[in-house]
Amino acid sequence: MKYGLEIAVAALIIVFAAVFLIEDAAIRATGEEAWGGADGAAADLIEASGYEPWIGPFWEPPSGEIESLLFALQAAIGAIVIGYIFGYWQGSRKTA
Repeated sequence: MKYGLEIAVAALIIVFAAVFLIEDAAIRATGEEAWGGADGAAADLIEASGYEPWIGPFWEPPSGEIESLLFALQAAIGAIVIGYIFGYWQGSRKTA
């Protein structure tokens, strides 16, 4: 097959597009998300059991935007560290 890879990529794109279009139609029809997150289900279960936390957070961000910024910064720093480690490892393999 001359165009085997192109056909496979096109099929994957069609499948992913179909999944997201079906999901979008389900959300519009029912008004709620079809795939709920595990964090939300766990939080609901913990609240229903009457659990009281032992301690509270030392500092809470003043807004959700700042919390998202700190999370993104943490992810960026982690990506830089992992990229440096892999780059150092790859560079040491090429020089040896």
